[in-house]
Amino acid sequence: MYLKSIELSGFKSFGKKTELVFQSRISSIVGPNGSGKSNVAEAFRFVLGEQSMKSMRSKKGEDLIWGGSPGLARANRAGVKVTFDNSTRLLDIDFKEVVVERIVYRDGQNEYLLNGTVVRLKDVIRLLAGANIGGSGYQIISQGEADRILNASPKERREMVEDALGLKLYQHKKAESERKLLESGVNIDKTKSLRREIAPHLSFLRTQVEKIEKAREMKEELAVKLNDYLARENAWITQEDSRLKDEAHVHESESKKLSVRLAELRTVAGAGKHGTSKSSELHEKLQGKEARLVEVRREGEDLQRELGRAEGALEANTVTVEQIVAVPHVRQFARELDSTISDIEHSDDIATVRAALAHIRNRIKSFVEGLSGAAPVTSHEAKQQVEELTVALAKKKHEQEVLTGEIDVMRKEIARIREASFAAERDVIEHEATLREAQGKLNNANVARAGLKSLRERFEEEVREGVALVGAALTGWERSDIPQGALSEDRSEQEKRRKQIERLKIKIEESGLGNGDAVVKEFSQTKERDEFLARELIDLETSASKLKDIIAELEKTIDEKFKDGLKHINEALKGFFVKLFGGGEAKLTIEQPRRKISRLNLDIGDEDEEEDFVDEEEELYAGLSISVSLPRKKVKGLEILSGGERALTSIALIFSMSQVNPPPFLVLDETDAALDEANSKRYADMIMELGSKSQLIVITHNRATMAAAGELYGVTMSQDGVSKLLSVKLEEAERVAK
Repeated sequence: MYLKSIELSGFKSFGKKTELVFQSRISSIVGPNGSGKSNVAEAFRFVLGEQSMKSMRSKKGEDLIWGGSPGLARANRAGVKVTFDNSTRLLDIDFKEVVVERIVYRDGQNEYLLNGTVVRLKDVIRLLAGANIGGSGYQIISQGEADRILNASPKERREMVEDALGLKLYQHKKAESERKLLESGVNIDKTKSLRREIAPHLSFLRTQVEKIEKAREMKEELAVKLNDYLARENAWITQEDSRLKDEAHVHESESKKLSVRLAELRTVAGAGKHGTSKSSELHEKLQGKEARLVEVRREGEDLQRELGRAEGALEANTVTVEQIVAVPHVRQFARELDSTISDIEHSDDIATVRAALAHIRNRIKSFVEGLSGAAPVTSHEAKQQVEELTVALAKKKHEQEVLTGEIDVMRKEIARIREASFAAERDVIEHEATLREAQGKLNNANVARAGLKSLRERFEEEVREGVALVGAALTGWERSDIPQGALSEDRSEQEKRRKQIERLKIKIEESGLGNGDAVVKEFSQTKERDEFLARELIDLETSASKLKDIIAELEKTIDEKFKDGLKHINEALKGFFVKLFGGGEAKLTIEQPRRKISRLNLDIGDEDEEEDFVDEEEELYAGLSISVSLPRKKVKGLEILSGGERALTSIALIFSMSQVNPPPFLVLDETDAALDEANSKRYADMIMELGSKSQLIVITHNRATMAAAGELYGVTMSQDGVSKLLSVKLEEAERVAK
């Protein structure tokens, strides 16, 4: 048993959840007209992916939903769930039980679930097609469609036969391959169009890049020459600057030393001038000292004469002090002084002390004057006078000697100052000349360094220009060794190199391409884009070629399987036809295809080549025609068959198709309605024979057909318009009866 159950919820007349569990090979659904039996067959169509509303007797998705009644409100959605036993892996999915569910909402949206997981309709169809299950075609024959295979066009008839033979999966693959082939053709056209669009721009960019490459070659040459030139120039400027700096340092140091020495000499010379004034001062002092010496000599002579007289007077004088001064008078004077001094000692008043001292001085003066007024010179006084004159004379002689020495020193100093002044002036003149020479050399060195500074500035400007032109390639001159001869060669050689570099710069600037990075980048991107498109084109062409091969292979497979299956169908049809009609013959034959060529310019390969692709579907889909020959009648066409004969022919054809490639189950909705009692018995026998190969769900009013079923489901409709279900297990009843 492959089909386990079907559950209807809100689908058409089944307003309440209703489940049909299939436990017999043949299940029969019976009930009065209008009870909702055919809704079960349409539920099978619905859940298995049928998209035609007409096939389900509806105009839109909302018509499939329970519309409500006085006893039961309308539903917002309709759902049908079918359960398959997949223990034999009939369906290509790793589940023992597979539940397929479809839900439709009132807004027309559909939802498909596979074991509770939302999937696409395509996924459901492919899964079921692999097991020869479909929602349309011969597998589900709805009410009034028993002779649909006879009324169908040859092309539709062929599709039904292919569906019965299990070729639907191949047809899906072929349709998918053709769709991909068509998309590949469109993509090839787009890709070629894109390549044609970018081709002129790519050509222009290629020309520009060639110019840029030439400019880059010149830049590389410029970089080499610039690195050599700059390395030489930098080495020479550095060496020359170092030499001039050392030379300037030497001259500057010498100038500083000479300036210091000259300042000293000028100081000395200034001192010499000051010495001249000093000499004048010394000369004036010398004259004063010479005059003083004359005066001292005269005073000495006067003292010499006075000393002679004093010595003569000393020899003649015999008077003593005691003979002149009265003792009582002296004592009285001493007592007065002692008393006055004692008073001073005991006084803290400065004014009193000063007044007392003035009094003492006056008393001493009066006492002395009183003694010397008429007193004769004593021998002691005469002796004292001789001594004083001797000392004074010695002093005068000493002063005379000192003055004589000072005069000699002054005379020598005056002579020395004059000589030093003359020598300092000579040194100043000589050092000034030497300083001017050193400063001249220093100035020359500084001028040379200033010129070298301008060369350094020009060098730096050349470096900046070089970096702007050749970029990082110019840094080599900093790391390279000093080129041979850079420090010893003539400067004219370096000037020649500079002129060559200038000419090369002008050529690069005249190219007008700058560094060209943006152009090269754009060219690279455009080229990569073109190469990518070329690869894509090759891939698309390869894919298209493979798709063609796949389509051809599928067509070949379909054709072979179809022809082989058709042969077996005709064999089975012959047997069923004889069984139903008691003779005669029915046969399916392939009509000659009517080719409708539609050219698709896929432009595979070169642009100038075009390949005409024939619409293989139109060519392959040659229709099927049915030829019928009834026994005892000269009837050979379908048009003149009676209703019963058409029904029997349709049944024979359907059963024949089912015999060749038995589907897991068949749903037959009142296909026996037009049969009489005798043919109904034959139909029931054929149902039982077919039930051994496929699971059958038969909707019928025919008792013979009901008798062939193992279980019956009765469908009734109550007053609220809801279809209800009753079930009878005939096989169980038969076993119980026995």
